This record gives sequence, C-alpha cells and structure tokens, in this order.
Amino acid sequence: MIKHIVSFKLNGSEAERRDVAQRFKSALLALPEQISVLRSMEVGINENPNEDWDVVLTAVVPTMADVEVYAKHPAHVAAASIVGPFKAARACVDYEF
Repeated sequence: MIKHIVSFKLNGSEAERRDVAQRFKSALLALPEQISVLRSMEVGINENPNEDWDVVLTAVVPTMADVEVYAKHPAHVAAASIVGPFKAARACVDYEF
C-alpha cells in the first residue's frame, strides 16, 4: 500500500484560506466513493496559528501506479481546481507501508 501525503500553503486572507480549505476538504472526502483505487482519504485543516501550512491530506492507494490513476481521475482534478487558484506551495511524500 502507498500513503500519499500532501500539504498545501494557501494565499489569501485567513477567512479566504479557511473557506477554500473547507471546500477542498469536502471535495476530497467524497473521492473514495468515486475513485476505485482510493482506499481512504483523511484531510486536516491547520488549527495552529503559529504554523504556515493550511491543509494536509493523506490518501491510501494500493500501488505507486495508482497514485497517478487517482491524480488524473476527473473527480480529483475537480477537487484540485478548488485549491489551485489559492495554492502558494505544495509538498508531497509518497511511501510504501
């Protein structure tokens, strides 16, 4: 199995970033029902005002090839379009467990 962990730093006011993060979270949490290779999805919105990153997601898929299947799926592309215009930075780690 592969864990796909992605963190996002967003642009905008605190209220804008929180709104985008909430909409992004809702869209991501709907993905396991839409993408067959996606075993689970967890999304966290940063609550610590002393930290710079806004959102983190942890997805689980069976293989590294499935990370690409997930990434290119139209439902994932639609979810990513929510955060895209506000994305200041993205960091990703994929590892086998």
